[in-house]
Amino acid sequence: MLPEVPRSMLRNSLVLGLFAVVTVGVVALTRVGTAERISAAEQAAQTRILAEILPPHSHDNRLSDNALTLQDALLGSPQPQPAWLALKDGRPSAVILQAIAPDGYSGSIRLLVGVQADGRLAGVRVLQHKETPGLGDKIELNKNPWVLDFNGKSLEDPGEAGWAVQKDQGDFDQFAGATITPRAVVKAVHRALQYVDAHRTELFGAPAEESAQ
Repeated sequence: MLPEVPRSMLRNSLVLGLFAVVTVGVVALTRVGTAERISAAEQAAQTRILAEILPPHSHDNRLSDNALTLQDALLGSPQPQPAWLALKDGRPSAVILQAIAPDGYSGSIRLLVGVQADGRLAGVRVLQHKETPGLGDKIELNKNPWVLDFNGKSLEDPGEAGWAVQKDQGDFDQFAGATITPRAVVKAVHRALQYVDAHRTELFGAPAEESAQ
């Protein structure tokens, strides 16, 4: 016959069990709340950066109303990536792609790449990275204006050979002591331009002279 369990032991066990349940609940709620705040902050940052890439006069639509999902290895990931189409007087004027540079020094670098209908870059911004502070983080606009060098560039300017850092005989500067990071970003932006060029009709429609025929 099993000995009778003392009431004090049962009470203590119930108290410990209740404490464990409450603790798990608090941790779960905190985690959910933190995840929601992080997600909201990322969305706010993304909206702000979208507005930075395209000048106000270049489109008259709200970019979030014309969101797309694109999937291609040229965008740096096998997973579908978001994109936003800018319209001017009802016609596509630019597209902002999310592109991944998978070969950063400390991991993947997530970018937004704005490409105008004529194939020129409207702008590039970094959304997320884990590069070394003081070295690789110069890809952030608030740390260094380096990323502005992409403005106005295209596949033809600077041409195939120019789409590399100067250490690799290309046209783009690298950072002292940190070549891997800018090299990865340059390659990712170049691939994004190649994607747009390959899908120009799909994104922007047929050129006006072709549509008239």
